[in-house]
Amino acid sequence: MDSQNVPPTSTQHSGQNDVDQNKAVAAISYLWIVSLIILLIKKDSAFAQYHAKQGFVLFIASLVAGFIPAIGPLLDLILFLVALYALITAAQGKWTKIPVVTDLAKKINF
Repeated sequence: MDSQNVPPTSTQHSGQNDVDQNKAVAAISYLWIVSLIILLIKKDSAFAQYHAKQGFVLFIASLVAGFIPAIGPLLDLILFLVALYALITAAQGKWTKIPVVTDLAKKINF
């Protein structure tokens, strides 16, 4: 996972002010279903949207993991740890790139 102080693409960047004002919102977007709420109410924040989309992907992956016998609980634990890491870095104002998750999140349009 890669944590950056700048967004991965300039099109997602609306300024340091956006990051500063939305760090807390971006962080809580990793609390599973909260990501959907953030996606719907913070459309004006590229930073919040970036993290909420990743949180949403992790949420869906966690739901799917729950249906996989034997390794599902292990996958769910891994997803939880990834979400925890991303929550912390979002609270620090970083644009965290999570392998596979970030690519899937970029495809989400709300």
